[in-house]
Amino acid sequence: RWRAAQTRLFCSPPTGEEKPRPSMLRHLTSKIKATGPIPVSEYMREVLTNPVTGYYVRNNMLGPDGDFITSPEISQIFGELLGVWIISEWMGAGRPKQLQLVELGPGKGSLAGDVLRVFSQLRSVLGEASVSLHLVEVSPALSRIQAQNLTGNRSQEADAEDEQVYRRGETAAGLPVSWYRCLDDVPTGFSIFLAHEFFDALPIHKFQRTQKGWREVMVDIDPEKEDQLRFVVAPSPTLASSTLVQAGERRDHVEVCAEGGVIIQQLARRIAEDGGAALIADYGHDGTKTDTFRGFKGHQLHDVLSSPGSADLTADVDFSYLRRMAGGGVACLGPVTQRTFLKNMGIDSRLQV
Repeated sequence: RWRAAQTRLFCSPPTGEEKPRPSMLRHLTSKIKATGPIPVSEYMREVLTNPVTGYYVRNNMLGPDGDFITSPEISQIFGELLGVWIISEWMGAGRPKQLQLVELGPGKGSLAGDVLRVFSQLRSVLGEASVSLHLVEVSPALSRIQAQNLTGNRSQEADAEDEQVYRRGETAAGLPVSWYRCLDDVPTGFSIFLAHEFFDALPIHKFQRTQKGWREVMVDIDPEKEDQLRFVVAPSPTLASSTLVQAGERRDHVEVCAEGGVIIQQLARRIAEDGGAALIADYGHDGTKTDTFRGFKGHQLHDVLSSPGSADLTADVDFSYLRRMAGGGVACLGPVTQRTFLKNMGIDSRLQV
């Protein structure tokens, strides 16, 4: 028997809240009626990246007029210091002839633009190295904004929808830029990977400790209100609850981002085989937090189950889990606070310039 979950919602819908988007809510309720309650991961994936009604597919959500804002949108110094870090990593690796900058979830392209400005200022350091930019982006709307900001009118979409590189272009300085829907499509080679506020938007599974062991938290239709959703606890183990919770886990509520684990494994394999480094900057913790799943709309906290498709959904990144997934083939450093990283990179001196 399904029972309501004791999962705390980050806020209740205010009175007068607009009705949920019918298309996304209708899609979700039809799915639940057909198959039963769905995992939080499936709910999150549908709400954020459904190709027709997904939040990231339909919306330009960044900036003061959107639902959230990120560091590169506030100050160019953040991206400039990352540019210096990238060149330092490239030099430390012996100055390979190829340098691929790969950004996962590039937002409006602001971070990549700031990094490329450092590259052009330090062109003499890069010498004859072949430098290229590779953007992994699922949102057609954001890819068009990125293309405008990074290449002006010097980009075009692929003719066929199923091409691995769905858009190509070049910057004013002639540096090639390519767009992909997934990391697997990015060419191999020495690469520096940037993931800034990317992992926090990947789908998570939620698990609750019960008297019968770990059970997965699912999303169901509220039996008293057919146009509303609710959390329930699965009555028996699911494949996810049987495989994703660590033995010896002490918390009573756990969030696991299996998709993030897979991407970390891909990054670790590429770095081990082709050389490079990855920098992951995100809201997160080191395996201590429990219930961090929340929504943002108009820069305000928003009930995660209310009006699906109209708000951003996010969960804090568990860096201890990502470290475990990376394995022993690569060295993992951190996490450190963004403040510590930027101070180590010389932000105090940069602010005085």
